[in-house]
Amino acid sequence: MTPRAMNPDFEMDGDPKTTRIVVAMSGGVDSSVAAALAKRAGYDVIGVTLQLYNHGEAVQKKGACCAGSDIHDARTVAAKIGIPHFVLDYEARFREQVIEPFADSYARGETPVPCISCNQTVKFKDLLSTAKDLGGAALVTGHYIESRSAGNHRAMYRAHDAERDQSYFLYATTQEQLDYLRFPLGGMAKPAVRAIAEELGLIVANKPDSQDICFVPSGRYTTIIDRLKPNAAEAGEIVHLDGRVLGKHAGIIHYTVGQRRGLNIALGTPEAEPLYVIKLDAKARRVIVGPREALLVGRAMLRDINWLGDASLAEMAAAGTPVYARVRSTRAPVAATLHCDGNGIFIDFAEGEEGVAPGQACVLYDGSGLRSRVLGGGVITSTLPMRQSREKMAAALQPEAALVV
Repeated sequence: MTPRAMNPDFEMDGDPKTTRIVVAMSGGVDSSVAAALAKRAGYDVIGVTLQLYNHGEAVQKKGACCAGSDIHDARTVAAKIGIPHFVLDYEARFREQVIEPFADSYARGETPVPCISCNQTVKFKDLLSTAKDLGGAALVTGHYIESRSAGNHRAMYRAHDAERDQSYFLYATTQEQLDYLRFPLGGMAKPAVRAIAEELGLIVANKPDSQDICFVPSGRYTTIIDRLKPNAAEAGEIVHLDGRVLGKHAGIIHYTVGQRRGLNIALGTPEAEPLYVIKLDAKARRVIVGPREALLVGRAMLRDINWLGDASLAEMAAAGTPVYARVRSTRAPVAATLHCDGNGIFIDFAEGEEGVAPGQACVLYDGSGLRSRVLGGGVITSTLPMRQSREKMAAALQPEAALVV
């Protein structure tokens, strides 16, 4: 185990003994070790765990975070390492700021990422405010990203461990929030974190990682949407890109862009190759399908952009700045260009990207490798197929005189 792993640099001013740190403890091994490292470094540490949803539904749910058993584990770990621990009831805030927008987004035919909105609102807005009220000089979490000083502020970077990197879920962290947050696990690999937990005798040392959306029973997100948005499950048609009606569906909430299985296409449909969901038309209640090549997107329009770069977003977009874009947490960043026009900010992918859907986040980096810097990102509002994107790019490059007829 490396000295850095046992004593990460929290980059805090002042004497640790007189510096209070608040640690967000979810009950998992990562946040537990983050709290233990802060305590070992000599800080005045307070652990805080959020109750986010009904314990009766979640207490037995495996593979989630913030379930009832997790609160018990966080409390046990806090007692073991010798720090005070508080449980805060954020259930109403979580429902209003995460669950309901999640259901609304799916009803609009989008593919939302609730972990992003949870970090953006409940954790890094509401909890951060609570941490300050408790006298904390910083809020520490167990997320796998790196944060370093950059002039008078801090910058965010991808984690050392590519498999654990969580920068995709944290791009919406504002500069003010980032300056207050600390992420001691960003330079560590998961096995090293578990080794620390083992050494300290923490009960969560071998606890499985959370996998599912925490508030979704049995992994079925449609259960939540059906309850909150019953009209979202209205039946409609499955339509080929060429206009042919191929079948019926029981609600667009059961489909996502890029999906291949379970399309419910009528038997005998004369298709020589597999079909994929290309687009969801919520207004017409249509699921649009087509061949795989139709999934290739050349352009993505963005909204609600959070910017963390040194140069301004307007300057970089106007200049057509090369960046690396990431549309899913499981994919590596790919080459792209940041642009703007009269309709707003957009990204052009150098080689195209598959499975890009409205509602997803598009996170921008200054490189494609490990520890590349997070420049910011936004929510995808619409996309253009690769061919149409190339046509628009070509037209934009033509001399103005050539456009006169």
